[in-house]
Parts: sequence; C-alpha cells; structure tokens
Amino acid sequence: MDHYDSQQTNDYMQPEEDWDRDLLLDPAWEKQQRKTFTAWCNSHLRKAGTQIENIEEDFRDGLKLMLLLEVISGERLAKPERGKMRVHKISNVNKALDFIASKGVKLVSIGAEEIVDGNVKMTLGMIWTIILRFAIQDISVEETSAKEGLLLWCQRKTAPYKNVNIQNFHISWKDGLGFCALIHRHRPELIDYGKLRKDDPLTNLNTAFDVAEKYLDIPKMLDAEDIVGTARPDEKAIMTYVSSFYHAFSGAQKAETAANRICKVLAVNQENEQLMEDYEKLASDLLEWIRRTIPWLENRVPENTMHAMQQKLEDFRDYRRLHKPPKVQEKCQLEINFNTLQTKLRLSNRPAFMPSEGRMVSDINNAWGCLEQVEKGYEEWLLNEIRRLERLDHLAEKFRQKASIHEAWTDGKESMLRQKDYETATLSEIKALLKKHEAFESDLAAHQDRVEQIAAIAQELNELDYYDSPSVNARCQKICDQWDNLGALTQKRREALERTEKLLETIDQLYLEYAKRAAPFNNWMEGAMEDLQDTFIVHTIEEIQGLTTAHEQFKATLPDADKERLAILGIHNEVSKIVQTYHVNMAGTNPYTTITPQEINGKWDHVRQLVPRRDQALTEEHARQQHNERLRKQFGAQANVIGPWIQTKMEEIGRISIEMHGTLEDQLSHLRQYEKSIVNYKPKIDQLEGDHQLIQEALIFDNKHTNYTMEHIRVGWEQLLTTIARTINEVENQILTRDAKGISQEQMNEFRASFNHFDRDHSGTLGPEEFKACLISLGYDIGNDPQKKTGMMDTDDFRACLISMGYNMGEAEFARIMSIVDPNRLGVVTFQAFIDFMSRETADTDTADQVMASFKILAGDKNYITVEELRRELPPDQAEYCIARMAPYTGPDSVPGALDYMSFSTALYGESDL
Repeated sequence: MDHYDSQQTNDYMQPEEDWDRDLLLDPAWEKQQRKTFTAWCNSHLRKAGTQIENIEEDFRDGLKLMLLLEVISGERLAKPERGKMRVHKISNVNKALDFIASKGVKLVSIGAEEIVDGNVKMTLGMIWTIILRFAIQDISVEETSAKEGLLLWCQRKTAPYKNVNIQNFHISWKDGLGFCALIHRHRPELIDYGKLRKDDPLTNLNTAFDVAEKYLDIPKMLDAEDIVGTARPDEKAIMTYVSSFYHAFSGAQKAETAANRICKVLAVNQENEQLMEDYEKLASDLLEWIRRTIPWLENRVPENTMHAMQQKLEDFRDYRRLHKPPKVQEKCQLEINFNTLQTKLRLSNRPAFMPSEGRMVSDINNAWGCLEQVEKGYEEWLLNEIRRLERLDHLAEKFRQKASIHEAWTDGKESMLRQKDYETATLSEIKALLKKHEAFESDLAAHQDRVEQIAAIAQELNELDYYDSPSVNARCQKICDQWDNLGALTQKRREALERTEKLLETIDQLYLEYAKRAAPFNNWMEGAMEDLQDTFIVHTIEEIQGLTTAHEQFKATLPDADKERLAILGIHNEVSKIVQTYHVNMAGTNPYTTITPQEINGKWDHVRQLVPRRDQALTEEHARQQHNERLRKQFGAQANVIGPWIQTKMEEIGRISIEMHGTLEDQLSHLRQYEKSIVNYKPKIDQLEGDHQLIQEALIFDNKHTNYTMEHIRVGWEQLLTTIARTINEVENQILTRDAKGISQEQMNEFRASFNHFDRDHSGTLGPEEFKACLISLGYDIGNDPQKKTGMMDTDDFRACLISMGYNMGEAEFARIMSIVDPNRLGVVTFQAFIDFMSRETADTDTADQVMASFKILAGDKNYITVEELRRELPPDQAEYCIARMAPYTGPDSVPGALDYMSFSTALYGESDL
C-alpha cells in the first residue's frame, strides 16, 4: 500500500473542500465536468471493454466504479457483491471508497449512500478525487508536483510560443492556442501552427480536440462552445484534460531530462578541458622563463671596472623588483588553478588531472627552488666583486703614486753614479764626493722601504686578479731592476772614492753635517707629503676617527719638525758665513748633497699646505660616515618593525586556517580582510626598498642595528602573500565542496575539529597514520575482509588500540584511500583533500552508467546513436563535441553512421581512453 504524508494529501485534496461552493457559483461547470469526467472514465474503462453513459447513474451499483479503480491502479479490489439490493450496492461503493482511502486520499463529505442515491455533486467530487490521485498527483517537474508541477510543465512546453501565456487552468486556455502549442511542441507535423489565429478560439479548440482524439488517443473531454461561452472555464475539467496530454507526452519529457543530464556532463567536461589547457600553457611559460633566467644568474664572469659591476648590480635589482614579483604571482596563481581544477574534477566524479611530463606542480617548485638557490649566491658574488674592484682601484692608484714618486727620485741617479768627476777633483773635492756618496747611500737606504712597498702592492694586485696586472708587473720589474742597478753602481762608486780618499783629506764638516741632517729631514718631508696625499677608504665612523686621530698626532710633531728645519737651515747659513768670511770658492753648491735650502723650504711649505687639505678630506669623510650611520639606523628601525609584523601575520593566518569560528563564509571574509590589510602594508615595504637602495648606493655592507636583511624581508613578504592566497583558495574550495555536496555547517565543523585534533604540529596537513586515526574518529570503517571485534587491548601502539575499538584497518583499503587523497604521493593529507574525500563518500554524483542510460533514452533504446539524433536532442556545441569524440559503433546491429555512446560515457569518467 502507498503512503502519503498529510501535507501531500492536503495539497491535492484541497480543491474538493470547495466543491459545494464551486457548483453553486457557476452551474455551467457541472456540465463541463460531466462531459470531461465521463470521457476520462471511458478512456480507461474501454481497456476493460465497457463504458458509462450517465456518470451519476452508472456508478450507483459500484461495479463499474470498482472496475475503473482496478484499471487505473493495476491492482485487484475485493470481490464485488452481485446482488441488486441497496445494501449490495452500498457494500461495493464502500469497497471502492476504502481502496481510494488506502492510497492516502482523505475523502471529505463523500459517503457510499450519496453515490448509490445518484448524488451528482458527490459523484463528480469522487471522480475528481480519483483523477487527482491517479492522473495528477504523480506529476513532478523540477521538485514541484501535482497541480503546480502540471502548470510548470505547460508553461515550459509553451514558452517558445509568444502568443501563449499559461498562468492557470481556466481562462489561459479559452483561445485554444495553449492546447495547439502543446501538440505542436511534441508533434509539429500534426498542426500547422502558423495558420492559427488568436481571435478564432472555436477553430483552435476544435482543431486541438480533433487532432488529440485522432492521433494521440486522447478522448474529446471538452466542448469548444462550452469553453468559449463560459467566462471562466471549469478548472478541474481543464486540468483533467491537460493531464492526458502530459501522460501522452511523458516519453518526450524523459528524453528532455536525459538531454539535460548529458548537456550538464558535457559542459563540465568542456570547462575542465579548458582549465587543463590554461594550466599547461601557464606552466610551460613559467618553466621557460626559469630556464632562461638561471643561466643569467649562474654567470660569474667578473667585469674589469667598478661601473660595469655596479651596472650588473642595478640589473639584478631590476630583476628582483620588476621581473621576479610577477612570476611569483604567476606561480601562486598556477598552484591555485591546479587546486581548483582538481577540486572541480573530484566534485564532478572525474579522474584527477595529471599534467604533462615535467609540468607537475612539484616540477615547477623544484625549478623555482633551483632559481632561488642560484639567485641567493648571485647577489653575494656581486657585492664581493664590487668590494674586490674597489680594493683594486685603491691599490692601483697607490701603486702608481708610489711608483711615480720613486721614479722621480731615481731619475738621473744612474748617470750621477757613473760620473768620474773624482778623477780630476782636488782632495777637498774628493772628500766632498766621498761624503756626498755616503749621504746618497743613506738616501738610498731610506728609499728601500718604498721599493718594498711598491713590490708588495704589485704582488697584492696580482693575487686579487687585477685586470691590468701585466703593465703593473712590467713597471714593478723595471723599478726593481733599476734598484738593483743603483745598488751595484753605488757600491762601485764607493770603492772608487775610497781608493782616492787616501789622497784627499780635506773635508768640510759643516757641509757634511748639513747633508746628513737634510737628507733624513727631506725624506721625512717626502714621506709626510706622500702620507698627506695618500687616498683612504673607510666604512665606519670608528675607522675615520682612527685616521683623524693619527692626523692630529702628525700635526703635533710639526713644531719639532720646524725646529729641525731651522737647525738645518742654520747649518747652511753658517757654511755661507764661513765661505763669505774666508772667501772660499765653493761654486755656490754643497758637495755633499743636492738638497738645497730652497728645496727644503719649498717642501716644508707644501707640507703646510697639504695639512688643511687633509683636514678637509677627513672632515668630509667623517660627515659621509655619519650620513651612512643614519641610513643604517633608519633601515634598521623599519626592518625591526616590518620583520616581526610579517611573522605575526603568518602566525595569525595559520590560526585562522585551523580554527572554526563562524561559517566558512565568515572565515573567507575574515581572510579577505586580512589580505586587504596585508596589501595596504605594501607602501612600507616599498619605502624599505628605497632605504635599502640608498644603503647599497652608499656602498654600506653591514648594519649592526638589525638582524634583518632586505632579502629576509622580501622572502617573508612573498611567503605572506602566497600563504594568504593559498588559505583563501582552500576556504573557497571548501565552500565549493560544501555547496556541491550538500554538506552542512555542522558536518564541516565536525570534519575540521577531527582534522585539527590529529594535526598535532599545526602544519595544516596529516601524515598517513594521523589521517587513518582521523577517519576512524569519524566512524569510517577501513578494512579488506570482515573481522570480529575482539574487545582486547594489546601493546601494538595505535593500530591495536583502534582494533580493540572494533575497527578494521586493512592495508589495501587504506592504500586505496591514500591514493585518492594524496595522488602525488607526498606523504601528507591536506584539509581540502580530507573534505573532498569525506564529501565524496557521503554524496551521490553522476556516474558513467547514468550518462550511458541517458544516451540510451535519446537513442530510443538502441545500443548506438546517430549524428541526427545527437543534433536534434543536444545544443549545437555539445552535439558537435560528442560527434568529434565518439568512436564508430561496431556491434552486430550497427548501421551506417552509428556512434558508440557506451565507450564515450565510460571515457568521460576515466574508465577508458577518450
């Protein structure tokens, strides 16, 4: 026996409660109902070889009423009474009414006595109740049933006809176009709809009634004149007649439903294929960019000039700020697209997407890791090279300066040492030459340190791979060879003078003293000038302060040096006084030295001029170092705020992703607010980048005010943007899964609570054992073969504990589940994969068998389908999609052009190759 709830009963029985009022309001309806209900009853009774003429008279004995119920229900009623007495008739009618009531129909004010007495109102009410139950109640269109479902069906079938507007079951049908539209929609060859006129309702109604009776086996239940002549045709009569059309065309309805299902499946497949193509292209472009960029970053060929290396650093800065950030976004979007595609495939019961070889997300991550590894060493190499070139430029300039001073000093020394003036000199002159030579040897020894410095600088330039080392080496070798030659010539001249010394004994002690004191003082002045003009390079305040202190110490020695200068000049003045006093012919020169008082005074003046210049240079450098220190503090202050802020945001996002406050929409809104606040923080990152650029332009290489480098901030910022984007995508996919699978918020909270409980390290993922324990906590039975609950607890860790709880933990079943939630074999299960699996286990989706059955309906129960049938039943683009992919049908019942929809259906779900 069928059972119907009280709400359904009230829905289709509601019209009968107004039965008396309807007939009293418009008696013309009774006539329409008599004809319609009589025709409807006869359409069924003729199947049993009988019919009725008078509806209130022919059902009085209950026999034909019971027969009618048996025909329309397909069931056998109790054996009727064959007697002619009133009691027999009442018994038969009661059997019929009891059968109606057994079908869940509530009969209101209808008794067997009224039917037996021929009460027209009650008889028509009973027949209407039967029609509602057996002809209208089971009509269902898009989750609506009975009267509303029948009306929706009529509206949808007549929607393409602009002059038809079905809003009810009375006046909407008066012009007859509604009936003609129903027939023409399903059987267009039966009616020439274009010739019908809205102002000729009688012709329209009679045309529809005649065609329906002749070709559709629907009896003529209404009179066109009654409908046109009545202000408001009887609703029950119209509904009864229209329900016959519905049942006649129900087969076409099934075909439409099947076509809709196929369209839905094909639309999903087309969308997924487009997403796959987009992923392949984006992945290919990103990998190609990485392939082109890595060789550029691996190039470690140094440049020869500081300008060229600084240009390389500027190119690298442009790469980090302009070229790489869009690729970071592309990589993040690629992962988001991949996750969204996999989610859609799982929701539509399609196999997981496997990108082309070498284009997996893991492949892209590996390539990206190689890029960042190479990138990390490239910037460090650039800075080291700049330091090296700076050091080389300084050393090269120092080498040229010292070499020039030494070459200026040695100029003419060889020719002087080769002179043989001692051969014609007097004794005094010889002694003078000897003393002069001793002074020269002293000067020569004093210059030994400079030569060693020149050689040491040249050696350091070679060790640092200076690009112009050949010219440096050649100049250094020339100086060393010349120095060795000077030493040899000096020794040779001394031996000659000593041989002659025995012959010459006169010596001027004053000149000798002058020469001995003037030479070291002159050397000291030359050293002082060299030091005062020496270039310097410092990187800290402390270093420049050290140079300043040394300079102040040097200035403190100037008074003593001035005293020494005056003493040396005093010796020369005394010589001049003696020459003038004793009229000695000295030709105005000192035989012991070439250093003149004018030269000493000139060099002394030069030293005094260089001191304030050195003061200014040190002051300017001190100001520059103070500016650099301010840059360090400014960068450090910002970095010490931004770095912890990024870490805090990362931790907050992690907490939001695992907590269960509010609905998924609330979490998504919260995350998007976080994303907005993070994006609004970008100007501070840009400001820090500007400060970092100023630091690099100032060649500042360390900063004691912060432990954060710009690279730390960049990496943290990129990770923060990637993390918030991934977290938002996960929540969006959870919403998509929840809505697609009908998962309630309570179920989602239960899944999240179980997942968080077993996610011990709050990583957002579960290991295999954690995932297994989480499934069991939700009551999921994982097993291969039936096993009995032992109720025993042994010591084999967690698995034994689960078995003692009565769960089966078969390895094969668990391996199957892991292949679903971890297709890439990463060894972890994300919350999104966990939700997808749980929703897949608890919800129904389209299957290959369902799609196959839908194609079979379109094909008219054949094992193949033709091109014409596909183009007739499906939209053009999806029909052509099927035609292009369906293989020819090769079965024994094949016809030319037959297509195999069975293999196509299985291929849609990954059960064979498409």
